[in-house]
Amino acid sequence: MAVRTRRRIRARWFGVAFIVLWSLVPIYWTINTSLQTEAQAGSKPAHYVPPTPTLAHYVSLLGDSGELPDQIRRSTINILIECSAATIITVLLSTLAAYAFARMTFRGRNVLFYTVLATMAFPAYTTLIPLYRILGDFGLVNTYTGIVLVYVSGFLPLATWIMYNYLTSLPAAIEEAGQVDGASRMQVLWYVLLPLALPGIVSTAIITFLFSWTQFLFPLVLSTDLSTQPLTVVVQALQGQHVVPTTLLSAAGVIAIAVPAVIGLTLNRYIVSGLLTGSVK
Repeated sequence: MAVRTRRRIRARWFGVAFIVLWSLVPIYWTINTSLQTEAQAGSKPAHYVPPTPTLAHYVSLLGDSGELPDQIRRSTINILIECSAATIITVLLSTLAAYAFARMTFRGRNVLFYTVLATMAFPAYTTLIPLYRILGDFGLVNTYTGIVLVYVSGFLPLATWIMYNYLTSLPAAIEEAGQVDGASRMQVLWYVLLPLALPGIVSTAIITFLFSWTQFLFPLVLSTDLSTQPLTVVVQALQGQHVVPTTLLSAAGVIAIAVPAVIGLTLNRYIVSGLLTGSVK
């Protein structure tokens, strides 16, 4: 029995180690390549550690003038604007919707609530062509507004579910006490419930921002030029538009993953809390 238990533990550790290596080795190799010169990156055998680490490629992309650095800087601004706007709107709407579903009674509440949640079961990309046609009819293709609206429509059901679970976990007596003191529903929501639900709001905001940052196919189709294309699309397009050294491509890739990586490492507990809250009830 003890031998079988040890074998299971070893198998689990082997599985964990394999998944970690599978996930982290490509990231490490990208960082490693970005810190080398083009000659070092193309040498045989390959350098597993940069012989003479240099930040010249990052300085070139972020500080130099030219078409390529301009593309990287512009697309970075685009992705920050789109992700931030989508996050703010999604958190605001999901909080109001979750409060209505959790605390208010109206006809068709349950049907509407579960209909909203049911949309999460559909693959997102099945809506790509209809969304493109709708945005085209309203002149919103290749605009910040169109991309943000698509992001909000895609992330709002999950955000509503997370906020709904946070709000329903709060005792109703707190809200009733505020209403007895003469506060309106919105005052109770703003001054009483939202401060208590702040961890849920932070979790929802982080998850929405990260999901927005990692989008590729939707902005690839809905943004046709650099005026709205996010960093994730531009980095992929560099290979087709220019003869770009692999070291510069690696540096651009590291810039693209830097923000979500920092958020994931520093705010991991909020992400886990939000996902767990939204997964069980």
